[in-house]
Amino acid sequence: MATRRSGFSRTQTSRGNSCKNIFNKIRQGQITGVGLTRGSQIPVVLLEERDKRAQWQGIPVLLRRLHESSHPNSDLSKIDSMVMELSSLLSMEAMSFVTEERKTPQESVSPNTYTFDLFGGVDTEGVTKSLAAREDFVMFLFTLMSNKKVFLPTATLIEDILSVRKEIIQLEKIPNLASLVQSFNQQQLANFCRILSVTISEPDVGVDDKHTLLARSTQQKTSTCTSRAESNQVALLNIPGFIERLCKLATRKVTEAAGASARLELEDWHSWLDNALVLDALMQLAIEEAEQSSTESSDESSLSSSPLRHRLPQSMKIVHEIMYKVEVLYVLCVLLMGRQRNQVHRMLAEFRLIPGLNNLFDKLIWRKQPSGHVLHRQNQNCDCSPEISFKIQFLRLLQSFSDHHEFWQARAVESFLRGTPSYADQVFLLRRGLLEHILYCIIDSGCKSHDVLQSYFDLLGELMKFNIDAFKRFNKYVNTEEKFQMFLTQINSSLVDSNMLVRCIVLSLDRFESQTKDMKVVEVFSECRLLSYMAQVENRLFFLFRLISIINENVSCLNTSLVILMLARRRGKLPFYLSALREKEYAEKYPGCLLNNFHNLLRFWQHHYLNKDKDSTCLENSSCIPFTYWKETVSVLLGSGRSSQCAIGTYIDEAYRDLDRDFMEL
Repeated sequence: MATRRSGFSRTQTSRGNSCKNIFNKIRQGQITGVGLTRGSQIPVVLLEERDKRAQWQGIPVLLRRLHESSHPNSDLSKIDSMVMELSSLLSMEAMSFVTEERKTPQESVSPNTYTFDLFGGVDTEGVTKSLAAREDFVMFLFTLMSNKKVFLPTATLIEDILSVRKEIIQLEKIPNLASLVQSFNQQQLANFCRILSVTISEPDVGVDDKHTLLARSTQQKTSTCTSRAESNQVALLNIPGFIERLCKLATRKVTEAAGASARLELEDWHSWLDNALVLDALMQLAIEEAEQSSTESSDESSLSSSPLRHRLPQSMKIVHEIMYKVEVLYVLCVLLMGRQRNQVHRMLAEFRLIPGLNNLFDKLIWRKQPSGHVLHRQNQNCDCSPEISFKIQFLRLLQSFSDHHEFWQARAVESFLRGTPSYADQVFLLRRGLLEHILYCIIDSGCKSHDVLQSYFDLLGELMKFNIDAFKRFNKYVNTEEKFQMFLTQINSSLVDSNMLVRCIVLSLDRFESQTKDMKVVEVFSECRLLSYMAQVENRLFFLFRLISIINENVSCLNTSLVILMLARRRGKLPFYLSALREKEYAEKYPGCLLNNFHNLLRFWQHHYLNKDKDSTCLENSSCIPFTYWKETVSVLLGSGRSSQCAIGTYIDEAYRDLDRDFMEL
């Protein structure tokens, strides 16, 4: 028995070595160019004899026959039969791997994909280039996309062809483009975006040749002709409902299911995505979905009801959705950066892209990816998993939308910082030169737009609040009296726009004054022009008087006025400030006017904030002053006793008192 087993083992080993020898000879020939380089060079008899031993599934013989039949006068029906047989063999292997069987290629002695490649089945570059040269053929392929059964393989072929063309095709030449795109269901439209991403992007130029880039830049400036990419963007915008459908695709939730696997944390995408034939499984999935969905409203149900979809791993379902969502986000990014960006921006705002992205943002997991696996696709310079690609395009789209006007990005960052100050977030932005950029825009750029300036002032306030490093950087940039006076001029030119910054400076000053044991704070405090300026009582009173004078224009100015008075109350200086306001009234020849108005607005403040928890929480978080102290200070200021030195009424002479006016008249 031992002898028999030994003989059996030697036989199997011999066969295995024989098969490996053929593999090795072909692979060596492909590397050196000497000897056998293709399976078609091996006699059919030898291929058939080795096939049974090596379990090649007849692939080398089929490829040999297909090669021999590839001539103009060949029988197309036979070729079709051979192609279908090959497709079935390759698809079955991919399907067994991506579904419940989870069979890896390494588990088989001769996986079909490896055999197909080794014996000359892959010659993509040569075939693709020859097909790409025929524009009539490319246009014909687009007409095939109206057939749901061949949509996905056709789209894949078109994508491969366009990737090797030197010239971008003209979408307007596609027969019935608008009706074709409108006939796509949402899944098909998402896949179509993979093609669009090639047709609406300007072709790359040599990044290593600065002279080429310079010439390209000069050409773009002097050229009056519209590029094909720009023409294609216009063609897409003219399709009714196109942008609205992209917005729905971009903001649609990714598949959810019970357990951690439903979250956007993909662990095993790399283990099967390297197998290119897994796309066949996706093709089959799309075909089944297309057959089940007949109307736009059934798209969502078909995604979950497909029998094949239930067999696919949850991670693959998620990757499938993420991969097409990346393309949708990319198309929107390109459109936002094109010549029609104003029109695109209005449409995206109309279709509520940002609220949708905001909801999608909550579903993403923003942390460093532990996996070292990468994915190489058409752009070989991009080492990104599908999840990372999705996040990158998400952020690019958000930036492209926000970058439409100068104050949009400032608003976005300011909203992120708003609330309880985060030192880490402030330092992160400070180290990237954001403060210097804002100061340049306020002082040196000559900006006159109130909207833009207000966004910069608000962002500067959130960036500097309670941060001594920020004040040090401020002093380093505003290093001359001329610059400082220009900065003050911008603040005073519209205190409504800059009042949040004034509030930040006053709050920060109050905190720094209590940190006398911190040598860093003491050093910056003694050198910073801005802190030294606001530390002078007469300057704080100047801002207080002006803020109270313009309160009717902005409730925010009322809150900034209250911050100044609350901090004065903490230090027992509230009577001094109220007395100074009274003196200012008389000096300006309208006694009682300012304080009467302020009194009535504080009554309105009570009505407004004491019934809204959200607003009161925002006040408390942004100022780091308990809301109870806000309420107490307002109550003290509205005190009715004539003897109270902290009540506004005490500082209004009887002849000018008008404290009983209904605040709802304001």
